[in-house]
Amino acid sequence: MKHSIVALALAGILAGCGQPADTQSQNQQAAAEQPVTQAEQSETQRLNAWFEEKYQQQLQQSPMQMTFLGRKDRYGEIDDMSIEAEQEQLAWLKGTVDELKSSFDYDKLSNEAKTSYDVWVYQYEQAKRNAEFRQYDYVFDQMRGAHTFMPQFLLNFHRVDTKADMDAYISRLGEGARALEQLLVRAEKQVEQGIRAPRFAYELIIEESEKVITGAPFMEGEDSAFMADANKKIDGLLAQELIDQQTAEALRTEAADVLYKRVMPVYEQIIGFFESDIENTPEVATGMHRFDGGIEFYNAMLKNYTTTDMTADEIHQLGLTEVERLNNEMLKIKDQVGFDGDLQEFFTFIRTDEQFFYPDTDEGAQMYIEDSKKYLAFINERLPDYFGILPKADLVVKRVESFREQDGAAQHYYPGTPDGSRPGIYYAHLSDMTAMPKNEMEAIAYHEGNPGHHMQISIAQELDSVPEFRTQAGFTVYSEGWGLYSEQLAKEMGAYQNPYSDFGRLITEIWRAVRLVVDTGMHAKGWTEEDAVKYFEEYTPIAEGAVRSEVRRYLVMPGQATAYKIGMIKILELREKAKQALGDKFDIRGFHDTVLGGGALPLHILERRVDQWIASQQA
Repeated sequence: MKHSIVALALAGILAGCGQPADTQSQNQQAAAEQPVTQAEQSETQRLNAWFEEKYQQQLQQSPMQMTFLGRKDRYGEIDDMSIEAEQEQLAWLKGTVDELKSSFDYDKLSNEAKTSYDVWVYQYEQAKRNAEFRQYDYVFDQMRGAHTFMPQFLLNFHRVDTKADMDAYISRLGEGARALEQLLVRAEKQVEQGIRAPRFAYELIIEESEKVITGAPFMEGEDSAFMADANKKIDGLLAQELIDQQTAEALRTEAADVLYKRVMPVYEQIIGFFESDIENTPEVATGMHRFDGGIEFYNAMLKNYTTTDMTADEIHQLGLTEVERLNNEMLKIKDQVGFDGDLQEFFTFIRTDEQFFYPDTDEGAQMYIEDSKKYLAFINERLPDYFGILPKADLVVKRVESFREQDGAAQHYYPGTPDGSRPGIYYAHLSDMTAMPKNEMEAIAYHEGNPGHHMQISIAQELDSVPEFRTQAGFTVYSEGWGLYSEQLAKEMGAYQNPYSDFGRLITEIWRAVRLVVDTGMHAKGWTEEDAVKYFEEYTPIAEGAVRSEVRRYLVMPGQATAYKIGMIKILELREKAKQALGDKFDIRGFHDTVLGGGALPLHILERRVDQWIASQQA
């Protein structure tokens, strides 16, 4: 949850199996490590034991994070979402950093241990910076709001294997209502300070909340998503003869009672609050610059998401340069397929010709899922030629649940558990198939699946060569940079055999370049939503519905969209640096294992890791 310091520090809560890697992978993974002296080994062992102790303490602050990791500690609870709890967590984290600096000799640590030290401190500094601007971060919006995340969490992540697990599920229904009440209090205080999400966000929050409480037991009709899931989990216990019929009916009644008496009222409060305040929102949606202190908040978010000191102007200019470069690449493919017309006319062809779309039906949605699976199967066969370390966790492709599905919204990934008991999930919004073109789906599958997010996050979670907290660390510029890099890497691996699919790859890359321009444009340069939509449509053939969904995402998540291209460019720079330094000694498998073998890292620490690997190969 975005309003928990624990979640910010751990970062694996949304974005992201304990088995050792094979010998070759271990050797490549260790390549970044210089020979370790006895003194370094002793101090490193002491530090790693300290990290294990502190990380377990940190985990206990977040019942939801433990559920994401497949654990059942505090299984009937939901995180405390109050500002007071957030302040306590930040104070705890500061105390650990003070203890870390006073108790360990940095110079006596191994390279890997120094990385762990630096990441722990960096996560605290990141959380501290975010807390300074917490009043600007929208409590509810259409992208990350707890009103949709709470049901998603219970439906997809709370596993029921016993009656006690089902009791915990029912407890969590009430706990979720309590957490939503806490967040609603924060939202009310936020609007008192004049901080409001754009009007479209209010409209979607109301619509999504109404969907959650549609159906039984909230009203007559088919079961709501909540009740259907509760019944499914109870039926599973019944089928395994873990409970009898009488107990099953008692559990159904209890779940329905909590939903009606606790869950429905808080959703009605959320709906009522946003309905009553919607007239106070600006009709023209613009970025954070409209608030006093908004530019400072935006600059902090740029640093948070990119882990660099790049300014909004620098990022804006980088975007303009990349858009121009990629437009030239697009022209080459337009000419390759023999299209008679300019690039804008080719965009119209790509955007409208029926060959590029599945039927706008449930059957068409299923075809999209099945073909995505085929692309992933193709690339999986080629992974061993490019990676020494391979993920062990499974990956499934699923359609987004109906209560949170949005026309044209971006596909996304949720990590599995470190022990492999829950697979990673590649989710696709398929309610509007006219916004999900065939020629882009191959690149997106590689980004979300392998060799992208699923591979990167699964490998991180399966590492046993670093402290556990690093297996769950998350830095957007690293993970999304890797995802975008993976789209290009797939081409090197033999993908995109159809030129239209390769054009789709360029579309998804220019998409991320355009983000640099419009995100900074809206939040730092006074652009409106319509200005951003117009720029998007000028330089990409992306469907209008998807464009608007994207722009609205950037408006409520300032800075996040800039991480993708900046991270990709850095990984490519580091690869070229290694190639130049190593010449014939350069091994793409070793490079990839170095990048992935330490978990997610801020870019300056990733560069140091690659430099260490280069030095070890030269030696």
